[in-house]
Amino acid sequence: MTPSGFVESLKATRFEHVFNPYADVCERYDTENAPQLRASALLKMLRAARSAELDALWIGRDLGYRGGRRTGLALTDDVHLATHAMRWDVRIQRATTGTPVAERTAAVIWTMLSQVNQPIFLWNVFPFHPHMADDPFSNRAHTSRERRTGEEFLATLVLMLKPKRLVAIGNDAARAAVRCAGSAEVVHVRHPSYGGQAEFIEQIRSLYHLSGVASQLTLLEEGFQRP
Repeated sequence: MTPSGFVESLKATRFEHVFNPYADVCERYDTENAPQLRASALLKMLRAARSAELDALWIGRDLGYRGGRRTGLALTDDVHLATHAMRWDVRIQRATTGTPVAERTAAVIWTMLSQVNQPIFLWNVFPFHPHMADDPFSNRAHTSRERRTGEEFLATLVLMLKPKRLVAIGNDAARAAVRCAGSAEVVHVRHPSYGGQAEFIEQIRSLYHLSGVASQLTLLEEGFQRP
């Protein structure tokens, strides 16, 4: 599958109580053309990654309401959107309005990514934002049906980008990575949330032979107020 075909398949996917950032508009925070901006950003990054010798896919579980729901990019919040674009040498536009919103997981992920020079593509097992039925600005785990669809996308992405390894962030990602990795190596690391931050940092330091890490993560509490 081509990158454009992949993005078109994402745009066409629908589930109940799931926000598809490449097709849906958030009436509260999105610009009018937000789905097109997010789809264009992902397409540009896919094309850039396809031409690179990709070290790894870093894989999370789902898009979150503070991160990927807004940016359309896995493990990436508004604060790190420009950094993500620069990493692939592409130009993209922010799809949301107002003050940029920060996400804790994205802050930890990008603190470590800033020290890794190898080409890395970010993804999720379920590449959309699943939420509670009565609260679109909430996070929930994807269902087994949603996971099966997500794994189809993940397996296709592995074939298209041909990463050397899959770095699965958390248990759910690890289980899916094993099923979708093909011949690629799977590395399981701790998810940085729920007390796993220090272990995640140490595992990434070891995996990429990093001699040092920023002494303090930029996780100021005022940056994580609910939008």
